[in-house]
Amino acid sequence: MSTSASLVVGADGSTTKFGSSREISSQADRTVFLERRRSSDAILIGGNTARTEPYSFSPAPLIVISRSTINPLPENPNVHLWNITPAQAISRARIEFGDRILVEAGVRMIKELLADKLIDEFFLTVTREQDGENYIDWSEILSRFVQYEKSEIDTTLFFHAYN
Repeated sequence: MSTSASLVVGADGSTTKFGSSREISSQADRTVFLERRRSSDAILIGGNTARTEPYSFSPAPLIVISRSTINPLPENPNVHLWNITPAQAISRARIEFGDRILVEAGVRMIKELLADKLIDEFFLTVTREQDGENYIDWSEILSRFVQYEKSEIDTTLFFHAYN
């Protein structure tokens, strides 16, 4: 079983710019990100991520955790709208879709799953972008893992952390 989480941040720790992570991402990040998604059995996001990020298509079942009963992505036929906790969603997704779950949610959900020890791998991308919003201390998240590998493609840093 493997649950991984993916997050992109700017050099200053911003996780969004103009309300979306698209403005923080780089071409190298998008290439690596899309490749990672294709190897997942299911993708898990929160309702806010569904409303602010481009999820009209997903290569795997897309689980949206939300209290709302209104599907925020009606154009995506792979959407599954669940009103349960992130931990419950991981368990249910493994039963319904397979063991390789990719969490592409915001920092709050990622931190909740880390606290519950439900994330096995963490993929962090740090781009050169700055002056965004929703800042985090990404080094604190990396410190929760036993080790990590670091690489660089076209000035974009990639961290793969695991226990």
